[in-house]
Amino acid sequence: MNARAQWQAALAQGRLHHAWLLSGRPGLGKRAFARSAAADLVGGHQDPSEHPDILTLERLPKDTKEERNRAEGKPFERKRNIAVDQIRSVQRRLTTRPTLGDRRAIVVDPAEAMEASAANALLKSLEEPPEGTFFFLVSDHAAKLLPTIRSRCRILRFGDLDDAEVSARLAADMPGLDPDTAREALATSGGSPGRALAFAEHKLAPAAKLLERMLQGQAGSGGADLAAALGARPSREKMAAFLTLARSMLGADIARLDRATLDRRASVMAELVELEREAPILNYDPGLLIQRVASLLASAAPASEQAQ
Repeated sequence: MNARAQWQAALAQGRLHHAWLLSGRPGLGKRAFARSAAADLVGGHQDPSEHPDILTLERLPKDTKEERNRAEGKPFERKRNIAVDQIRSVQRRLTTRPTLGDRRAIVVDPAEAMEASAANALLKSLEEPPEGTFFFLVSDHAAKLLPTIRSRCRILRFGDLDDAEVSARLAADMPGLDPDTAREALATSGGSPGRALAFAEHKLAPAAKLLERMLQGQAGSGGADLAAALGARPSREKMAAFLTLARSMLGADIARLDRATLDRRASVMAELVELEREAPILNYDPGLLIQRVASLLASAAPASEQAQ
């Protein structure tokens, strides 16, 4: 039974655990599901972001300038963590009754972004939840959460989708997409509709071809070509999608590799995962980041191909 079916069954039977951990790789719809499930609980047809009984804890704009950008509907940079003050502010709200009914939903997204003191503060609410309060913790990396937090949640695991499901989502969200781009997006999606959509939206096909050449030891001018493929001023969102693409390509087709190459790829993978985690919240220079990715992938090529 998939995550949505499990939730609908629990909702229909009235067997609602007070805390739900939505776990799975990025791009599988966990965030949209959390907001939809919260709306199911509190009732009504309001936008979940505007409902007074749905409280969302997320990383805030990093400063007053970024706060203005958010208020104006512009892209904005976020702080690195969800702070303990945010948790305590919500906990003060929990001492009052819900505004429109008898239920309240708290969405924490992403849960692994909570700083240590914030996670410990939230744990107290999970241990003694106020009546009618339900928590949804969205996580791409559930292993990073405190074991005591995980143990108090019912886990809904979001699995990868098959090609037909990813294709259907791609067609629904981007009708009229060029068939070649759709095929390339599907091939690099790894079962994630979000990854396929990002690939198509940010036109990453040229970058994907260059990354493949680097992994085969045919780097050429490497970073310079990649920078040209990604454009002069790639957005933060495009860079995040590019890093995800690089990581997924690094992890593909490893069965044919020798032990030494596998060891190098494991080391490169660890660094790419860290870059992917930090890029949305730290002010990396795109040009330098592209050069770093090019160097990493070139170093991950099989030894005989590197020699070429």
